[in-house]
Amino acid sequence: MKIAFVSANRETMPDAVIPIGLLYVMAACPKHHETELWDLCFEDEPLSMLGQRLDAWQPDLIAVGLRNIQNMDYTGIDANMEFYRAMMRTIRKHSDKPVLLGGGGFSVMPERILEDLGADFGISGEAERAFPQLLAELERPEPDLMRVESLFYRADGNIRMNGRMGDFLVMDEIASPDRSILDERYYSEYGIESLQTKRGCPLKCDYCTYPKIEGARGRMRDPGLVADEFMEIAARPEVDHVFIVDSVFNLPIRHAKEVCRQLIARGNATPWTCYINPTAFDEELARLMAEAGAAGSELGSDSGCDEVLLSLRKGFTVEKIRKSGALHKQFGLKDCHSFILGTTGETMDHVERTLDFIEELDPFAAILLVWVDDIEALDAGVAAERFQLKEDIYGRIAERAKGHSRWVVPTIGVQFNERQFRALRRAGLRGPLWQYLDMAPAT
Repeated sequence: MKIAFVSANRETMPDAVIPIGLLYVMAACPKHHETELWDLCFEDEPLSMLGQRLDAWQPDLIAVGLRNIQNMDYTGIDANMEFYRAMMRTIRKHSDKPVLLGGGGFSVMPERILEDLGADFGISGEAERAFPQLLAELERPEPDLMRVESLFYRADGNIRMNGRMGDFLVMDEIASPDRSILDERYYSEYGIESLQTKRGCPLKCDYCTYPKIEGARGRMRDPGLVADEFMEIAARPEVDHVFIVDSVFNLPIRHAKEVCRQLIARGNATPWTCYINPTAFDEELARLMAEAGAAGSELGSDSGCDEVLLSLRKGFTVEKIRKSGALHKQFGLKDCHSFILGTTGETMDHVERTLDFIEELDPFAAILLVWVDDIEALDAGVAAERFQLKEDIYGRIAERAKGHSRWVVPTIGVQFNERQFRALRRAGLRGPLWQYLDMAPAT
């Protein structure tokens, strides 16, 4: 069977992100199948390219990875779905073969997205075992789709889920992704590699989709194997930075500490960053991260109000955020805190208090977003209801952001625009661009 793997992500602001999830699924594909990766990220005319590839290669199955429903910066939330719809129209125009959807974006609302895009199949969550199961069934004269875990499919005009969810995968048993097939521009233009040390998140944050995508039980890789892979991918000449893509690197904290010790033992000198949760961040971990080459971390702090943090079920308080920020400064780690304003039940008073808190915290960088529910990308009514509140909040953020050169407000272009990013890249700066905000001209 000839299988085209299509990475539909087009985001390059501020950085292009390696489609590591799709690479993992490709690595799990049985070797007797022919596979190609069609990455739309850097294409000037992605739909034209897709149509040409479909005509020329004529795959038997088109497997599409959807990374996000919304843009990562929450600007133009319809843009991704509109592009995905156009992509599906292109596929249907050039091929009558089945289309499979997957990825984090699909897994958030699998049934609704399968219906919206008109695909034939979809796998929600991990696909390294489910995908080969589907291939095995499609090769049979009479496929039994009930044998395939986590599968959504069409039958009798309806979308069905087979009702069988498989056990979560053992991380050390998964085949390693083949990064050699990636577009060179991920390295030549951005210099960032991606690495996963675990899957699953035990936290219960109200809005987060990670437990739905990866499960609520953390499954760790062997720290020594993690460090070996880190050193291998970092040895590539054009790799200047490694980003650890775990939902939260420091949970459990003992695993994060051991990964750091293994990197220290190998003499790592390549800078890296990760996502950190203030719940479990102590002096020892901060010290180990610094010694292991970490440049800093990104923290989902979300609010400067304890009652909002409680409502969001974040599991930590404002004081925990303060302590995490102080430890970053103590050990020379740059801290980038993201705050999401306007969540359910928030008032403008909460917004003001959070902005006051950010000024007091004085992190190296603060990314400010206004809450957008994923359903807004599919439900115009919900989006309209929240429009004025978002406008009011962004107006206040814009006023308060004046004079803060390291506050980033992507939706309204504060410290977030292509001209600024190009200037930083031309200056030879590599890795996540938030860590260079002290060098960038204010916008």
